[in-house]
Amino acid sequence: MAKVDSAKEIRRSVDTGKVIFGTKETEQSIKNGSAKLIIITNNAPRLSKEKLASFAEMAKIMVFDFAGTGLELGSICGKPFTVSAMAILDPGKSKVLEISK
Repeated sequence: MAKVDSAKEIRRSVDTGKVIFGTKETEQSIKNGSAKLIIITNNAPRLSKEKLASFAEMAKIMVFDFAGTGLELGSICGKPFTVSAMAILDPGKSKVLEISK
């Protein structure tokens, strides 16, 4: 299988699917079981990263460590703010769920 372009698929999921931004909202989506994939940036606060990863592991939700910064992820998503964590609730027409494999 060809390598999936993570930036392109993240943007496609934002455009065609259902995603939420922010660590608090992402944590809530993990707790209520609606998240299918969690994306955390390189420069997210260490405590937030560990907390989200721990919750995701307990809920058996995949976590993708985004190689860029929150500013880069925000730009990819078309948002005028930094995004340190986001949850994919519905991938839409994207193959974003394949990026963590």
